[in-house]
Amino acid sequence: MNGRMFEAIVIGASAGGVDALMVLLADLPVGWRIPLVAVLHLPEAHESRLPEVFRPRLPMDVREARDKAPIAPRTLYFAAPGYHLSIERDRCFSLSCEPPLHWSRPSIDVLMASAADAYGPALAGLVLTGANEDGADGLALIHRAGGFTAVQDPDEAQAPTMPRAALARHRPDHVLPLRQLRDLLLKLDSAHAP
Repeated sequence: MNGRMFEAIVIGASAGGVDALMVLLADLPVGWRIPLVAVLHLPEAHESRLPEVFRPRLPMDVREARDKAPIAPRTLYFAAPGYHLSIERDRCFSLSCEPPLHWSRPSIDVLMASAADAYGPALAGLVLTGANEDGADGLALIHRAGGFTAVQDPDEAQAPTMPRAALARHRPDHVLPLRQLRDLLLKLDSAHAP
């Protein structure tokens, strides 16, 4: 990472995503600093239980992203079902009801494109397991903005379509199995901008 400083990490997943996040975020250290923002495809009509599932497992605040709320360090945010989640240049969240993208709302591409615009080279993006192409274009935009990109090894993914689509769009900085992606996260946090 050559001395680069990171201010946020965005993560996208679909089919198999909860299990993948459990491995990726397992045993993060108490001193973790970088805000994490995750989009997992969920049915629009159902309330998300993701914060309740992950909160007891992590040494940080875990919550659903709220419209106009500022992004805080030491926090894992999940996108709410039924709304696209964007990050504005003032580092606040924005929720919208625009049409689904790749049959998904929230869309990983929407989050990643807006985060690339807001953070530029201070952003890291990860695409994990999933059964459609959402996230591929967004990860490429993070790369174009100078950000850091990584993709779960498709051979390990429960649903390899999403990581393969991301690899078809651009060559990420890393293609790794989940446990090695977790080690990579620790390195990113050690290069966190204060």
